[in-house]
Amino acid sequence: MSESPYPNCQKCSNGHLLPLSDYGRGGAAITYKAWVCSNPDCGFSLRIDNGEVSFGKTITQSSK
Repeated sequence: MSESPYPNCQKCSNGHLLPLSDYGRGGAAITYKAWVCSNPDCGFSLRIDNGEVSFGKTITQSSK
């Protein structure tokens, strides 16, 4: 695996966890709202919604 500033994926060991950011309801930036594995075959994700941490849900592109 190549050097990366991001942590290794603990599920597949072939990718790195990449951070994704978003904006809240009031327009404030939410840094690192989700982390997704860079390996498309893995699909692991870790996400924070309303203070709850969930993982394993598929991250999709928004239609907005």
